[in-house]
Amino acid sequence: MKRSGLLLAAVLSACNLQPPAGPVAGKAYFSQVGCATCHRIGAEGGVTGPDLTLVGFRHSAAWLDRWISNPEAWKPGTVMPNKQLSPAARAAIVSYLVTLQGQDWPKGGRPWDGAGDAVARGRQIFLRAGCVACHGRGGIGGYPNNNVAGAKIPALSNVVNTYSKAELIAKIKRGVPAPVKADPNGPDPLVFMPSWGRFLDDAEVEDVASYLLTLKPDEAQKTDW
Repeated sequence: MKRSGLLLAAVLSACNLQPPAGPVAGKAYFSQVGCATCHRIGAEGGVTGPDLTLVGFRHSAAWLDRWISNPEAWKPGTVMPNKQLSPAARAAIVSYLVTLQGQDWPKGGRPWDGAGDAVARGRQIFLRAGCVACHGRGGIGGYPNNNVAGAKIPALSNVVNTYSKAELIAKIKRGVPAPVKADPNGPDPLVFMPSWGRFLDDAEVEDVASYLLTLKPDEAQKTDW
């Protein structure tokens, strides 16, 4: 009786075990389900999808959870697969992603250092810092957001006709942390533009502005993530 009682207790204990949680578990899940095949963090991972080294700086946990739970529902036609993750695994991955604030880049440098002139550096910042993930390659736009005018993130391929360089630099530094709601009584938009002046220095912001001012609508690439 005593032995069977101990066995029952062990079984009940095993049944009550909770799945791994937190950023460490999330990093393991991220690797196990193959996210790194498409996404780069620091110097490791694929390049098919957006660089995630700064994803915790530019996206909220709420948006990441909604996106990962059903990418097609947020952006019809996306190539991002639905991994059919359990709620626990998804929560762990989100808890890991929000910690990514650029610390995985090599110490003492950033991936756009030495990329060439101001426009070339600005393009690399646009790609590697993750601006492309919201605005599309060539700034073509078309990515969704909830409860904003047109339900889309603004395109950037025509800023040369709408902003001076000084205005563009100021906007990049300031960001748009709270986009204007299409319905004032509706939910807050889940996608926002972070205040890049908190991460990029003045020269880097100017490089991004220099790149954006070279964009033209007819030159924007039609294929993006």
